[in-house]
Amino acid sequence: MEIALKGLGNDANYWQALGEGRLSLPKCAGCKRWCWPAPFRCSDCGSWDFDWQDVEMAGEVYAWTRVRHPFGGAEALGLPYVVASIALPAANGIRLFGLLEPGDDAAIGLKVAGKVRTNRAFERDVLAISWRPVA
Repeated sequence: MEIALKGLGNDANYWQALGEGRLSLPKCAGCKRWCWPAPFRCSDCGSWDFDWQDVEMAGEVYAWTRVRHPFGGAEALGLPYVVASIALPAANGIRLFGLLEPGDDAAIGLKVAGKVRTNRAFERDVLAISWRPVA
């Protein structure tokens, strides 16, 4: 999917990588701390430099919620759907949100693998990470 990077600020590399089917996150070039959301400056050491590194889309459910309310703009998701916060061990536990599929297995600590997908929201396609349970 072609991503318009103008106006995305510090997150542009994240969205570009998702558009290529990858997950890339910033790591401080000074103290090597993983950072998310993408900052202008490291809050630990003050460095302005970040290395964007590909990260495996695998982790575990840190928290989740089942959505039953029909929010405007998200009708294409159908109801109910599960939104989960996923802790990524490959990035020192940084957490990302995404949809959990199929959703009936939702549990804290559940091991999951992610893939990039396109969701329809507010009449446009939006990239997202979809998480599924793994054995």
